[in-house]
Amino acid sequence: MVALRYHLVMAMTLRLTEEETALLRQQAEREGRSMHEVVRLAIQERIARQDHNKRVHLAAHRVAIEHREILERLRDA
Repeated sequence: MVALRYHLVMAMTLRLTEEETALLRQQAEREGRSMHEVVRLAIQERIARQDHNKRVHLAAHRVAIEHREILERLRDA
């Protein structure tokens, strides 16, 4: 049986090139954060952006279907 504490936090190793490490260090210094926190925030922001892009795409598709006739008239005008 695995202890509960292992389900609450996951550790991982992130392998970066020297250049990526330098860029990450510079970004962390600019933000006044740890490199760890910059990486965590970047992951969260990327996921949020992808979720947002998907919602926008679905909404645009819905509008295109619901207003197809009007959009075709505008296209042909």
